[in-house]
Amino acid sequence: MRFFPLLLALVMAPAAQASDIHRIVLHLDEADPARQELVLNNASNINKFYQDKGEEVEIEIVAYGPGLTMLVPGKSTVADRVTSISQNFDNVQFKACSNTLTKMSQKAGKDVKLMPQAKMVPSGVVHLVQRQEEGWSYIRP
Repeated sequence: MRFFPLLLALVMAPAAQASDIHRIVLHLDEADPARQELVLNNASNINKFYQDKGEEVEIEIVAYGPGLTMLVPGKSTVADRVTSISQNFDNVQFKACSNTLTKMSQKAGKDVKLMPQAKMVPSGVVHLVQRQEEGWSYIRP
């Protein structure tokens, strides 16, 4: 019986090591260009830190509310950086809130298009909650 905890630890160690991927979700709900730059800086810095250590990392930037302007062509002040990050880091994804996009389109009286890097989620807020429940680290710069 005294060896059971040790045996359990030995059996579980390989499983824990196999899932040692750092998963980070970044929250963006502001149209402020400085805030959007900060979010992109955070994503780049986190990515570089773990790559330099030889460790895997997955990063999602979840944009909703006024923050969704980061992914709207013609409105985004950081479009070039979004494109560059997408082209250089396949482990960084941009998630766009469908609820916000619907409201933006209604307000504009036409369909608002997003940059091709944007991947839709039904609700940005719910996506953040789900990721946290799945064990992702949450950051709101």
